[in-house]
Parts: sequence; C-alpha cells; structure tokens
Amino acid sequence: MDDTADVKAPEALAGSAPLRRLSLYEVVAEQLREMVLEGELTPGSRISEKRLCESFEVSRTPLREALKVLANEGLVELLPNRGAKVTEVDPREVADLFEVMVELEALSGHLLARRASDAEIAELRALHHQMLDHYRRQERVEYFRLNQRIHRRLAEISGNGVLLELETTLNLKITRARYAANMKLGRWDESAREHERILDALERRDGEALANAMRDHMRYTGDAVLEGLATR
Repeated sequence: MDDTADVKAPEALAGSAPLRRLSLYEVVAEQLREMVLEGELTPGSRISEKRLCESFEVSRTPLREALKVLANEGLVELLPNRGAKVTEVDPREVADLFEVMVELEALSGHLLARRASDAEIAELRALHHQMLDHYRRQERVEYFRLNQRIHRRLAEISGNGVLLELETTLNLKITRARYAANMKLGRWDESAREHERILDALERRDGEALANAMRDHMRYTGDAVLEGLATR
C-alpha cells in the first residue's frame, strides 16, 4: 500500500505553505484527531484498532503511528499491550489552558494591528460572514470549524512563529473541550458579537482595542466552556 497520499498539508489549507504529500499515517492522524476533537471518539473510550482499520481501509501499522502522534498531543493514551483510549477532558487543565490563551490572544492583537494587510483583513471579514451563516442555520460542526480557522488565521497573520506554534498546540485541547462542553446557542450569539468587535478594531488598526477584544473573547469563551464542563 502506498504510504503517501495526495492531500494538502494543514498549513497549506490556510495558504501559508506549499503543498506536500502526506504520509498515510499523517492522513489517518488527521482523521482520528477530528474524531476526537468533535466527540465522535468520546473521552475515556477505548479505541478499537480493528474497527478503525476497517473504516479507514488501512493496516495496523499506519494506524498505530497515527495513535502515537495523537498521544504526543495528549488526545489519546497508549496502554501497554492493551491498545489505546481517548484521554479525559480535565477541567483544571482546561482552566489553565485558557489562562495562557487569554494572554496570547492579547499579544496577537497588538501584532495584528501592525502587521495585517488590507487583503488579509478582507479575508477575515469574509470568513466571519461565512461563520455567521453557519450560526444562523445552527450548523454546529461547521460553525466551530470555521471559528477555529479564523483563530488560526489571526495567529498566522500576526507573523510570530512561536506564537503560532503555541496557539496551535493549545487550541487542540481547547477545541476538544468546547465540543465536550456543548455550549448553548446563547453563547454562539455572544461569540459572534465578540468576533465583530475584533474585526472592527482590526479594521481601525487599533492595537489596544484589538488586544482587549481578543483577550475578552477568549476569557468569555473559557468561562462558558468551564461552565459547560461542570454541568455535563
């Protein structure tokens, strides 16, 4: 079986890197990661290698390599001689993650006000309108995916590689916690207004207002996620 696939690398999807061929295990890792983040593989559940191999039509070798990738990301736990399971969502860890992300978002805001091009700002505005369309149709999965895409583009446009790396790593766990929390539609409405405030500040290139808007948005999101996790 060919161990590569003609699939865009994640960075290439955002337009920040050239296309490359992904190894088969990387393609499987992408699919598994999505299943964990979106709750299709639930926290604490055992992972059936046989079922996944049949579903993905791959052998156990690329699947196990993919599981190692997710284990390094903290999304699954490898069990000695017993396969793997999805890790639990720890509210204390989630709270710690949001404390860090709040400050990273503020830094990103200051950088964005100075570095974002007019074309990039227009791109973000267009993505925002698409996200609102998903909200109006109550398309939860599509809404969250586009929401994450917007946040990643904000980090990319800030032009700081270390910031992007940190936010990418932390956002994996935050995204998963958001799905697990199953936040109410009321929070979607608040989030949409907060995104509008972010874009308004960015279009004015007001660094202080943008930093505050991004910080507040992340803090309010964290509060909602933690509340949702507490009432599961």
